[in-house]
Amino acid sequence: MQTKPTEKTAQLPQTLEPRNAGMELDLDWVARVQANTSAIERRAANLPARRSVKKEHQAAWLLKAVTCIDLTTLAGDDTAGRVARLCAKAKQPVREDILQALGVTGITTGAVCVYHDMIAPAAEALAGSGIPIAAVSTGFPAGLSPFHLRVQEIEESVKAGASEIDIVISRRHVLTQNWQALYDEMRAFRAACGEAHVKAILATGELGSLRNVARASLVCMMAGADFIKTSTGKESVNATLPVSLVMIRAIRDYETATGIRIGYKPAGGISKAKDSLVYLSLIKEELGDRWLEPDLFRFGASSLLGDIERQLEHHVTGAYSASYRHAAG
Repeated sequence: MQTKPTEKTAQLPQTLEPRNAGMELDLDWVARVQANTSAIERRAANLPARRSVKKEHQAAWLLKAVTCIDLTTLAGDDTAGRVARLCAKAKQPVREDILQALGVTGITTGAVCVYHDMIAPAAEALAGSGIPIAAVSTGFPAGLSPFHLRVQEIEESVKAGASEIDIVISRRHVLTQNWQALYDEMRAFRAACGEAHVKAILATGELGSLRNVARASLVCMMAGADFIKTSTGKESVNATLPVSLVMIRAIRDYETATGIRIGYKPAGGISKAKDSLVYLSLIKEELGDRWLEPDLFRFGASSLLGDIERQLEHHVTGAYSASYRHAAG
């Protein structure tokens, strides 16, 4: 048997960050934001080759990744039964025999993410677990429904029991450089969330350039976003390392200027355990250890957990098992 990880539990931090109240829109700051695409792409390309963790260290990092997953189902054929199974997996994301072999307890995913209609069955299945429910909102994934309905959808999801709301921005505001409109929209969404935390989905694959990604990230944070998120998972291009580098550096700049820490959520296309390690190392290098906690970092994923569990079993037994032994729900 391999050496056991030294980290015995994985829990949410005792003290969460203060909410991001936002600030006045600073168009001069927005205009100064640029993105050196070639330099960003070189940095991103080098990261997977430069950072590698092995054996018990890898197992510990993979357990950390589990605690930062928003375990997600956003399918048109979702049912209460499917959501209940997903919630059971969120409460016990790694098989008990693997956890026992690792000497680890207290592992859950960071949240469960569902459509509005699935909030009630998720709340029932997660009762007493402390696992938050995230609901996608505002006409997800395109964000093209009437504005008053998008705001009302947020309010209804909060009322139904969601403590986190993943909203989608209007991409046209970014593509036309209408930063005031994007700011006003995000402020309205933030207000509708009340005490629920709001994650702003930028749909970066549809924004045209890394500079647009950087500026949209900044405007959403100015307007009060608690998290910024790459993608809906429905675009042709979702989370990538260059986009992530741009967004987390915007987070770093905002924290330097305001003292407020904003969370980051890459979503879509992250399905392999090795990819989660790359993202975690990027966060550690660019933002520091404080962001390696689920109140400031999440993976938006469904299949990622299965591959992580499979890798953990390999660490314990020395053999790979079939993927069907690690079903998500």
